[in-house]
Amino acid sequence: MQTMFDKLKENLVIIYRKGLDADKKLDEVQQQGKGKFQFIFTTDSGFEAQSKRFAPYIEELATDVMQLELASQQKIEADLPMVVKKMEMLFATLGQLQGSLKG
Repeated sequence: MQTMFDKLKENLVIIYRKGLDADKKLDEVQQQGKGKFQFIFTTDSGFEAQSKRFAPYIEELATDVMQLELASQQKIEADLPMVVKKMEMLFATLGQLQGSLKG
């Protein structure tokens, strides 16, 4: 079980670093008058946060991982799929953004 939490935390660190870079890029793009969107993720994505930046979503995911580590086995089994889904969405979206801003 500890190995799973270690992996979640490792991925969270990667997401955090990519998120910081992405938020800086988004700031630059918006200063140029581009990047006009309401939120990064839609309200049905599973995230409670609603933001034009990645930081609030990453904070929510970090909280989810910390709560998961303290939870009972039954709660872990119930909540782990959503935590993994959020992590996958962040990785995918950060990757797409990075790809679209190159060049």
